[in-house]
Amino acid sequence: MTHTPTILTIAGYDPYGGAGVMLDTKVIHHLGGYALSVITAHTVQNSQGVKSTQAVDSKLFEEQLDALLSDIKVDALKIGMLHNATNVKIVAEMIKKYHIKNVVLDPIIKSSSGANLLDSDGLEVMKKDLFPLCKLVTPNIPEINYILDSNYEGKEEEIQHIAKGFFAYLCDSILIKGGHSSEEDAIDYLVSNNLGATKFKSKRVQTTHTHGTGCFLSSAIATKLAQGKALSISIQEAKELLYQRLYLASNIRFEYRDEDRVRKEPLL
Repeated sequence: MTHTPTILTIAGYDPYGGAGVMLDTKVIHHLGGYALSVITAHTVQNSQGVKSTQAVDSKLFEEQLDALLSDIKVDALKIGMLHNATNVKIVAEMIKKYHIKNVVLDPIIKSSSGANLLDSDGLEVMKKDLFPLCKLVTPNIPEINYILDSNYEGKEEEIQHIAKGFFAYLCDSILIKGGHSSEEDAIDYLVSNNLGATKFKSKRVQTTHTHGTGCFLSSAIATKLAQGKALSISIQEAKELLYQRLYLASNIRFEYRDEDRVRKEPLL
């Protein structure tokens, strides 16, 4: 490429630094891209989970996006937490206005601690207006079941049924993430709209460093796409990077005030 790959991340702010725009920016820069970022919402959270959230002003959010996109031609867009229907609509409008390609959507609905990160109206607008604009949607099993009102476990025989459910919303490609599945290994499935499937397999890593893994993976995929790599290669390299980071993350250890509690520690 003749320029530095530029990736815009639209996500929430995690003051703990393990997810959202902070982690996205770390991953993008680690991989040699340049990160632009616009925050959708602030969160109150720590290693124990999300306590509360507050959306940014919608006018400010829209103006920030417009200011960046009218100035910089981005090579990829990573979308995380959107919080509400207004934000979803604004993002969809900006994608169309600026003809953004390589859109990777991590459809964040709830935190692992159970906090709502997208309201019900926002989810409906996301399915109707945003899914058709994305190159890739990367749901995990709980998100799949929430979106499709289903009870899938992530088994291989379920993959085509899951994909058909998403393709009903005009998705281009879906990466069905296996981190929450009942399978022995962590297996992700990329399914395109012609129902061709590609399997990405790795060993499970027993670790407390699970905070922000979805943000990490989707940001890495978007960066690889921004570098001109094919979708399947981008996913393979991003998954390998995540596995390596999970395996090596034991060097991150904070001193907690209550050492007896289980912590979800950051990856970077």
